[in-house]
Amino acid sequence: MKFWKKALFSAMAVSGVVLAACGSLTGDKKEASQTKDGLTNILMYQIGEPPKNFDTLMENANKIIEKETGAHLEIKYIGWGDYGDKMAIINSSGENYDIAFAHNYVLNAQKGTYTDLTDLIKTTGKELYDELDPAYIKGNLVDGKLYAVPVIQNVANQQMLSFNKELVEKYNMDISKVNSYEDLEPLLATIKEKEPNITPMAYTKGTKVSDNVDYILGDLLPFVVDLDGDHTKIVNQFEVDHYKEHLRTIHKYYKAGYIPADSATSDVNFDLATPNWFVRKETQGPADFGDSLLTTVAGYPIVSRPLTDAYKTSGSTQSANFVISSSSKNTEKALEVLVLLNTNKELLNGLVFGPEGVNWEKDPSGENRIKLLDGYANDTRMSAWNTGNNNLLYITDKVSDADIAQSKSVLESAKESPALGFSFNTQPVKSEITSIQNIMNQYNASIHTGTVDPDVAIPELMERLNSEGAYKKVMEEMQKQYDAFLADK
Repeated sequence: MKFWKKALFSAMAVSGVVLAACGSLTGDKKEASQTKDGLTNILMYQIGEPPKNFDTLMENANKIIEKETGAHLEIKYIGWGDYGDKMAIINSSGENYDIAFAHNYVLNAQKGTYTDLTDLIKTTGKELYDELDPAYIKGNLVDGKLYAVPVIQNVANQQMLSFNKELVEKYNMDISKVNSYEDLEPLLATIKEKEPNITPMAYTKGTKVSDNVDYILGDLLPFVVDLDGDHTKIVNQFEVDHYKEHLRTIHKYYKAGYIPADSATSDVNFDLATPNWFVRKETQGPADFGDSLLTTVAGYPIVSRPLTDAYKTSGSTQSANFVISSSSKNTEKALEVLVLLNTNKELLNGLVFGPEGVNWEKDPSGENRIKLLDGYANDTRMSAWNTGNNNLLYITDKVSDADIAQSKSVLESAKESPALGFSFNTQPVKSEITSIQNIMNQYNASIHTGTVDPDVAIPELMERLNSEGAYKKVMEEMQKQYDAFLADK
């Protein structure tokens, strides 16, 4: 998931213990519906905005879906900023929908919001189940049961520092030596001096400093396993030495004017397609084929350097889950549709790349290769990462053999986080997590964007947390559950 989307979604996906108000949305407690042709209507909620040619994409898709499953797929989009709140209302109202992009996957599974697919996916979904990397199963088990149909994409991912290549080449920069935030300083200084209309570091209030840590309850709460330290302990990220060092660096960059002065409060995002930035943080995995995806989406060349190692984590395996509502009247048919989206090559490519002959055409140079045409644009297609099995996608003319080799190398070298599959049961400390979240909301943006001095703000934050009995209680409960998880591995 790319950082400008991930930042928004992480704000919704921490613990889900607070139900926010969201206008006048109410659930539709309708019974299972059929189309005029007698087909089973499957209602899916998807996150984001619909493509401008959405009707055309769905008309083409339903020709295949209706023929293969006897169902008609209806997709309703909910915007990034509203998805969490609106799905919470829909779920609590008991609306009879069928499929949804998972929000607060673990918590909602524990609450009974989603259908237990443990057995059904091994029969109705066997074709897809047999293809899943075992990490997808480990990472999505909740109390020993599977509630998700994960999209096969970046089972492992890592955080990258992604650069506008044109600026790198313009100033003859050697980014091969950039391996951390600390290595950026001379490059940022050059951009600050010579490119007054370019933001050296694309930063927003949702941007987080990245390191080799695995978040237990999302990156808005500070509980992590330090992947470079003791794997058996849950710790506070703000007490990890190498993490604090990066925060000091970001504060230094903020004071130097490399980061926007209003980054802690502004809602402005840096559109990838607008080259008004020099470096930004992005999430990449094997399915992205190096920088080819970023370059294609941006419309100009981007080149990246790894900021963290590649890990298979619960976060990476849960990043694009689809679930079937426990209120669905069409559980098996809904699963059939999900399996088809992840196993039918013609169906998936038609959604992800758009109409053949308009957006793309077959490339005679390779069996699985296509050429992108002038009609191809981000708003004439669905995103790959949260639509279906990326292993089925055609390879575009923007992907080189070197990109493919890099993808294989990243996947082969990726390690499993020791916390992969650990799902913290928040029920015993639900109110305490809310208290901690309220405190973190006051500090997250200012610390991560470098707006405040971490050597002043972090001790203040820790004093606040330690003065609350809630913090100690959550930490103890989390460690107890994690100890039990490790003992059962």
